[in-house]
Amino acid sequence: MDVRPAFDAYISSDGVTFEARDGALLRAIDGEGSLNTAAESLGRSYAHAQRRVVELEEAFGPLVERQRGGSGGGGSTLTETARELLAAFERTRASFAGVAEIAETVLTGRIVERDGELVTVETEAGPIRALVPEGDGRVQLSLRADAVTLTDPEDTPVPEHTSARNRFVGTVVGVEAGERIVRVAVDVGIGQPVLALVTEDSRQTLGLEAGSDVVVSFKATATRGVAV
Repeated sequence: MDVRPAFDAYISSDGVTFEARDGALLRAIDGEGSLNTAAESLGRSYAHAQRRVVELEEAFGPLVERQRGGSGGGGSTLTETARELLAAFERTRASFAGVAEIAETVLTGRIVERDGELVTVETEAGPIRALVPEGDGRVQLSLRADAVTLTDPEDTPVPEHTSARNRFVGTVVGVEAGERIVRVAVDVGIGQPVLALVTEDSRQTLGLEAGSDVVVSFKATATRGVAV
């Protein structure tokens, strides 16, 4: 099992996830006053939008008040529950954005191989594939925490089955929990911990706590470098 960092912010309830796409739909309904017109404005089918609203309502409660008559089932307005859900989602997204901006790992090393913009950098932890457009010699690499994947050492895909070729075994040395987002620090032997962002649900799923063994993985294209 793995914790993937492909975050957009989300809120979940009863196994249903409310994401940015759902927020856009509710805001369109609010602006257009009609589910049918809202779906058209977003380039979605009315039937699909209607099914999604029903699915969300089963998990989060009544979101749209509908009036009979007219094309596509009449006019539609948002409920107070919908407005509260949108506000909670925006708070979650803002909170994550703030954490993501400051959570990154910086490493240094020397380029030992280049293939166009992709290079291999020898670091304290071992070779790292990274994106360094120009330069040779020593480089500084930056790795955003939301680009790091954490996996259970006993359930980690082999490199041939994943595009995240940078991989290191480490030990969790810190867990900083927010309301929904958790910042995990992992010691992989480079003098500073690698930072990763996961959701609280994912932290519980993997049982992440200080002392836990994990595998840290990240793509070469998520690791950007500049010459120093």
